[in-house]
Amino acid sequence: MSAAKLEKPSMDHKESYIKALKEFQAEGRYSFLDIDDVENNFEEFIQKLHEGKKNIHKPYADWVETVPETVLWLVKDNEFIGTLNIRHRLNWHLEKWGGHLNFIIRPSMRGKGFGKKLLQKAIPYISYLGIDRALITIDPKDTSANKIIQFCGAVLEDTLPATDKFPERNRYWLDCT
Repeated sequence: MSAAKLEKPSMDHKESYIKALKEFQAEGRYSFLDIDDVENNFEEFIQKLHEGKKNIHKPYADWVETVPETVLWLVKDNEFIGTLNIRHRLNWHLEKWGGHLNFIIRPSMRGKGFGKKLLQKAIPYISYLGIDRALITIDPKDTSANKIIQFCGAVLEDTLPATDKFPERNRYWLDCT
């Protein structure tokens, strides 16, 4: 058994990623991705993730400025476990509701400590990109994610109330030096 590691998305994890995508969609996430299209065009999907130019993991309205991002997958024993998205800079939207990074663990792998592992392993990557302090925004009701972020040393700055377009968010800063 190998240790979990962060790596660039690859064809090696196609089968487990497709299974995870089905798990995510069963809980109402990633509904904008067509599973058959991703599966049939997986190499193209991976290439788009590597380009890091567009938020294909969560499309935004045309008025939201996209920023460069790095997508990494947490894998263990050749099995996809979760995704980390690191945004290289913040725009006005990300300063409030998106942050420098977000991460998600596939449903069947939750509660096993992978969220903590992913975030701990992310810090050197974030630092390498020149981000000394990373902003993370989380739904205040997502107690698991809030605990993971606090465990990894992030400090709560404030909680932004919901607006007509955006949900309520806890805003944390994580030291990545």
